[in-house]
Amino acid sequence: MSFSCGFVGLPNVGKSTLFNALCKGGAEAANFPFCTIEPNTGMVPVPDKRLQVLSDLEHSGRIVPSMLKFIDIAGLVKGASQGQGLGNQFLGHIRGVDAVAHVVRMFQDPDVVRVEGSTDAVDDLDVIMTELMLADMEIMERRRDHAHKQARTGDADAKFEYNLILDVIRQLGEGRRPEYDREDPKAVALMQSFQLLSTMPSFICANTDENTFVNFGESDGGKRLIEYGREHQMEVVPVSAKLESELSELDPEEAAAFMEDLGIKETGLTKVIHTGYRLLDYITFFTAGPMESRAWTVRRGALAPEAAGKIHTDLERGFIRMETVSYDDMVSCGGWNRAKEAGKLRIEGKEYAVQDGDVIHVRFSV
Repeated sequence: MSFSCGFVGLPNVGKSTLFNALCKGGAEAANFPFCTIEPNTGMVPVPDKRLQVLSDLEHSGRIVPSMLKFIDIAGLVKGASQGQGLGNQFLGHIRGVDAVAHVVRMFQDPDVVRVEGSTDAVDDLDVIMTELMLADMEIMERRRDHAHKQARTGDADAKFEYNLILDVIRQLGEGRRPEYDREDPKAVALMQSFQLLSTMPSFICANTDENTFVNFGESDGGKRLIEYGREHQMEVVPVSAKLESELSELDPEEAAAFMEDLGIKETGLTKVIHTGYRLLDYITFFTAGPMESRAWTVRRGALAPEAAGKIHTDLERGFIRMETVSYDDMVSCGGWNRAKEAGKLRIEGKEYAVQDGDVIHVRFSV
């Protein structure tokens, strides 16, 4: 299971440069709007130090990390919901991702033109959010007319959908990201079927210069953006595309030394991944043995058969039980067999919710 993240933002805010730095993807990054026409896609491994430790304990032949898919999408402009720029072509590209990173420009560069004379990251975000809401409003108004006809028949489910649509339209009209009862399975299922852009899991990716990146929370622009994110329930992640590009050209030891000199503890890529995992409530479990040590990703609360199905569908279909050792117990005991001898191995059934850091072995029969 890979986590997919789409970069969204105005033209020339550094989306393609950031994509290239994170993925080494070779996307075109030019000083004019819409140099990205078709979306660029890149896969990068999810950094997790636990995987190397498990591999060392089990003398694994190879390491297989979880993967993150980045999607660099054409720049959005004011009026996109009405077909300006790349219009609906752009909007269609972001409906299939797991999360959206709203990339805003917080660097100064006279050689890189700004679209529509924009100079403020918060104003840029308002343009983006407005266009997404307008596009969602159009979709919901079309669904409203159909739902109204169904509701007039007296069907309870149709009435529920119609009332939910009206509530969503009202909130969009007020310029708010729609809220709904996330504890109601019926409401959750309907909202997922609507595929609204404004309700997708989102965070703000502030593309800064090197100095602002190091002291982001202390800068005036950073404080203002963080406050905007707080008001709209979006985390702010500072990233310097220029710095990430420089780091991507270095070997791991040189990159680590460079980061230490700058006082940076983690790269922008790591920040983006960790933010996405928190946003989507993802956890990581492992399989480890002589052949390979591998990381797997599931949503928190996933039961044992579902997690087994990430490894192979046969494991879910013929699931019998799951043998589990926590990562901490694996490390403290010195490996799977020693953890088993120490009584740390647990036998879990179909109702077990897999925990972050679980090292598992699935028993199945098909």
